[in-house]
Amino acid sequence: MGYSATKEEENKEIANRYKDLLKGTYQTLSEEDKKMIRKAFDVSVEAHSEQRRKSGEPYIFHPIAVAKIVAYEIGLGATSIAAALLHDVVEDTHYTVEDIERLFGETVARIVSGLTKISKLKKEQDYSIQAENFRKMLLTLNDDVRVILIKIADRLHNMQTMDAMPNYKQVKIASETLYIYAPLAHRLGLYNIKTELEDLGLKYTEPDVYNDILFKIKESKEDQQQYIDRFTDKIKEALSKENFEYEIKGRFKSIYSIRRKMLKQNVSFDEVYDKFAIRIIYKPTSLDEKFDAWKIYSIVTDFYKPNPSRLRDWISQPKSTGYEALHITVVGPEAKWVEVQIRSQRMDEIAEKGYAAHFKYKQGDAKETGLEGWLNKLKETLENQSLNAVDFVEDFKLNLYAKEIYVFTPKGDLKSLPKGASSLDFAFAIHTDVGLKCRGAKVNGKLVPLSHELKSGDQVDILTSPTNKPNTRWLDFVITARARTKIKSALKAEEKNIAEEGKAILARKLRHLKITYNEKIVHEIASYFNLKTSFDLFYRIGNGAIDNTQLKEFVKQRSSTFMNFLKNPFKRNGGKDITDNEEVTNKYDALVFGKEEERLDYTLAQCCKPIAGDDVFGFITINDGIKVHKNNCPNAISLQSNYAYRIIKAKWIDSTKQEFSVILHISGVDNKGIVNNLTKIISSNMDVFINSINISGNAGIFDGKLSITIKNKTQLNKLVEKIKKVDGVLKVDRVNTM
Repeated sequence: MGYSATKEEENKEIANRYKDLLKGTYQTLSEEDKKMIRKAFDVSVEAHSEQRRKSGEPYIFHPIAVAKIVAYEIGLGATSIAAALLHDVVEDTHYTVEDIERLFGETVARIVSGLTKISKLKKEQDYSIQAENFRKMLLTLNDDVRVILIKIADRLHNMQTMDAMPNYKQVKIASETLYIYAPLAHRLGLYNIKTELEDLGLKYTEPDVYNDILFKIKESKEDQQQYIDRFTDKIKEALSKENFEYEIKGRFKSIYSIRRKMLKQNVSFDEVYDKFAIRIIYKPTSLDEKFDAWKIYSIVTDFYKPNPSRLRDWISQPKSTGYEALHITVVGPEAKWVEVQIRSQRMDEIAEKGYAAHFKYKQGDAKETGLEGWLNKLKETLENQSLNAVDFVEDFKLNLYAKEIYVFTPKGDLKSLPKGASSLDFAFAIHTDVGLKCRGAKVNGKLVPLSHELKSGDQVDILTSPTNKPNTRWLDFVITARARTKIKSALKAEEKNIAEEGKAILARKLRHLKITYNEKIVHEIASYFNLKTSFDLFYRIGNGAIDNTQLKEFVKQRSSTFMNFLKNPFKRNGGKDITDNEEVTNKYDALVFGKEEERLDYTLAQCCKPIAGDDVFGFITINDGIKVHKNNCPNAISLQSNYAYRIIKAKWIDSTKQEFSVILHISGVDNKGIVNNLTKIISSNMDVFINSINISGNAGIFDGKLSITIKNKTQLNKLVEKIKKVDGVLKVDRVNTM
C-alpha cells in the first residue's frame, strides 16, 4: 500500500516524530543542546519541504529517523543529532556548507561536509568503481569518526525502508551493506546495528533463505522461551540468594549468523545447536566487576556443566573493539548446548552503544582504548595511497571481522592480532621497520619461519637483519592489513627502481639496433610481448626476464609487414580464436541475459560451478567476457557491491541441450550393499551418468563423494530425494570440489 495523508496529518506526524526523538536520548541534553537540535530540525524541515521519499512520505521523516538512531542506538550527543538532521541538506537543497557553519558552527559543518562528500560519491558511479568510493568514504574518518557513525545510521534507515525500490537497486544496496557497512558497524562496537544490517542484507540478497529461517524461528519461539525459562529458574534463585541485582535476557541468534553457521558447518536449521544465547546483566556489588563476573560464572556452572574449550574471557583481555564479557557454553536441560554471556551494566552499555559508551566510561584515564588504537592504525592504512582501490578495500576488510588472538612480546606486553596471523604479522604490529627487516622469529624460545601461524598465549621475539628486504612470497602468509599495505608499498618502490633501470637499458639496446626510441616503439614492443603497460615492459627488461635475444627477435618480426598485418585482427578480437567462440555458442544455449533476454557468449564461474536451474547473474569481466555466478556464490556480495555496473541479469530458459557435472557429498551408516543401492538408483535415472564414485567406511560409518553428469537442477533435486531414501544414507549435499 502507498503512503497517503493530508498536509495537516503530515505536520502532526512530523511534530510527534520530533518529540519522540528528544524523549530517549542517551546523553543528557542541556537547554543549549535542545535549542541547537530544534534549530537543525527547523532548517531541515524548511529545506526538504518540497521533497518526497520513493514511498511517497515527506522526506523529513528520513533525517528524523537517522537522528533517532544516532541518539538512541549509537548514543551520540547534540552535535551528532543536529548533524544527522542536516545530513542531506547540503546535498539536496539550496543550503551550502558555509551556511551550515554560519548557523551551527564549525564542528557540525565539518560532519555535514563529510557526509555530503560520501553522498556525492554515489553520483560518480560511472566514472570510478565502488571500491574507490569506499576508500574515499573511509578517508572521512580522518575528519571525524562521527561522520562514519552517522553514515551507518543513514544506511540502517535506508535498509529498513527499501521496499519501494526496484529489485536491482535493493540487491546492490544490500550487497554493499554486507560488504562494508555491517563489518564497519561490528568494528566500531555497534553490535545491535551490525546484526540488523546483516539480517536486512540477507533479506534482499537471498529472500527465500531469509524468509525460511525467519519462519522457523517464529515457529520454534514458544518452545525456546519455555526452555529459556526452565534454564534460568535455578540460576535466578541462586543469584537472588547472593543479593545480586540482575536482568536475564534470552535471545535468538540473528538470522544472518544462523545462515552463516548452516553454510560453514554444512548443517540444516534444526542441526544448528546454539541458536539462542542467555545474557546475564548484573549491577556490580563492589568496585571489582571482574570478581562479580566470576562469582556468577561459578553459580551458573554449579547447575550446568561447562564446555572448557568454549570459555571466552573478554573481561581480563577485552576485544580491540572495547567489548567486555564472559562467554561460557554449558549443557542445559535435554543435553542442549546453551551459550551464557555474563556482563556488568557498564559492559552491556559498551556492547550496545560502542563508541559513545567508551568515552562516557573512560573517566579521563590516559590509557588508549582499543577503539582509539584501531582508529589510529586505520588512519595509517588510509594514508597509504599506493594501493589500488580494490586491494585497499579487501585489505581493509581483512581486519574488520577477524577473531582475535593475544600474544606476548619478550618484555611480557600483550598484543592482539587477528586469528591466523603469522610471526611476520606480529613483526609489523611492533613497527614497520621491524617488519621490513624481519628474517625470522622465536616463538616460545624456538626458532620458527616467518610464515609460522601464532596461537593465543605465544611469546614472540622477532629477529631482524639490516640487509633483509621484503619479497612477494611474504604476501602469501600475512593477513593483517597493516603488514600487507607496508609490504606492497616496499615492493612497489623496489619495482619502480628496477623499471627505471629497465627503461635506460631498453633505450641503450634500441640505439645499438638502429631503432629510434619513442613512445610508439615502446607500445609496439609491449604488445609483442603481450604486456599491458610500458611499466611492465621496463620492469621485465630491468630484471632480465626479457633479454637481448628476445629483443632481436622482435626486430626481425617487425620487419615482416605480413606478420604485422596478421597480428592486428587478433589483437582486436582479444587474442581469442574466432572458431572457439562459435564452439562456445553452440555448446551453451540455455542462458539469456539482460532485459532483452539476449543470447550472449559466457563461461561458468569455477568458484561456485552453477548448473541449469540455479539462480544466477552475469558478471562482465575485463578479459574473459561474461562469467556466470550463482546468486549465493561466496564472491557474489563483493562483486555486486564493488562492480554493480558490471552485473547483468541472467536466467535459464531451456537446458535440454546441456549437461553439467555435479559432485554430491554422501554420508551415513554403513549398511551392506550401500554402494550397489546408490549406483542402482542413479543408473535407473535416464540421462544421469556416473563420472566417479569414492566412498570409504570406518567404524560403521561411511562418507564419500559422487561425481555425476546431469541435465538440470530439477533432475538433480529428484535424484537427491531418491538417494536420501536409501537405507543408511543420513546426509546428501552438493559441493563444488571433489
